Amino acid sequence: MARSCIMTATAPPPLVGAGVRLLAVVVAMLVVAGGGGGGGCCHGALLKAHFYRHSCPAAEAVVRDIVLARVAADPAKLPPKLLRLFFHDCFVRGCDASVLIDSTPGNTAEKDAAPNGSLGGFDVIDTVKAVLEAVCPGTVSCADIVALAARDAVSFQFGRDLWDVQLGRRDGVVSRASEALANLPSPSNNFSTLEAIFSSKGLDVKDLVILSGAHTIGVAHCNTFAARLSGSTTSAPGGGADPALNAAYAAQLRARCGPASTASSNNVTAVPMDPGSPARFDAHYYVNLKLGRGLFASDAALLADRRAAGMIHRLTRQGYFLQEFKNAVRKMGRVGVRTGAARGEIRRNCRAVN
Repeated sequence: MARSCIMTATAPPPLVGAGVRLLAVVVAMLVVAGGGGGGGCCHGALLKAHFYRHSCPAAEAVVRDIVLARVAADPAKLPPKLLRLFFHDCFVRGCDASVLIDSTPGNTAEKDAAPNGSLGGFDVIDTVKAVLEAVCPGTVSCADIVALAARDAVSFQFGRDLWDVQLGRRDGVVSRASEALANLPSPSNNFSTLEAIFSSKGLDVKDLVILSGAHTIGVAHCNTFAARLSGSTTSAPGGGADPALNAAYAAQLRARCGPASTASSNNVTAVPMDPGSPARFDAHYYVNLKLGRGLFASDAALLADRRAAGMIHRLTRQGYFLQEFKNAVRKMGRVGVRTGAARGEIRRNCRAVN
């Protein structure tokens, strides 16, 4: 007998905040739409728009309503957190929600690797999953929730979707901190290293330059860029700051982070990654790059390659940046995806495999 892809759900985590208020609305929507019968995992092997149209018609609305309610309460901090969560998920084992799995006594998971120590937004994903498990058990993957939440959070300030999200991902069952260390780009990477990492994910130089534009929102702690202030980078002669860093900007960073000798251990003080426009998802990041105000060595590295540097001027135009980001983030969202009933699972709890 063929095994059904619809799983029996355990009791979902407690519903909190927006999830409680949405539950009655979601149930009503499902009734009107004809119910939630059938699992999303049986719809085919390829990602597609509105994947849950029949198996869980309210899925995308549930994600959007909860995410927008949470972003409204924290509009500066939550969008970069959810976008970064999506990036860090896709770069390790593909977009399979492995970054959400908690560590166990026998395994240190991705989220506990050093590069993921400052990730956030996990509670938002938990709330969305709890509501969806209550109304469409075993149907909507955590990986799809992460992809939708990133889009909805970034889109909040525009009042419209910035890109469409194709769905149908299944969740991975393996999460190792060592793989996060090996696969995630570092703020200190030079261009050749960045290009190699992106290429290993099927992403090219253009994708690298455009996806780096995500640094237009969010903050970074002093220890992640301290080497550029102290002269410990290979390009800083005589112990001075990285010559690729605008001198006035370097002075501002030192004023915030303290002397170079202490900045390397300062993981408390945070500074905007896009000075001048820290909470707006816009093209200002590329304006800063041209002025030597890219915060990380990996930002400045984009100017060190002729191909990458040649793209930056056009990307200072807002409309062009948003169009190109839409294309690049959709491409990233297809990296290593697990689709079809034979690959992965639909986790009942995003923090643990079934």
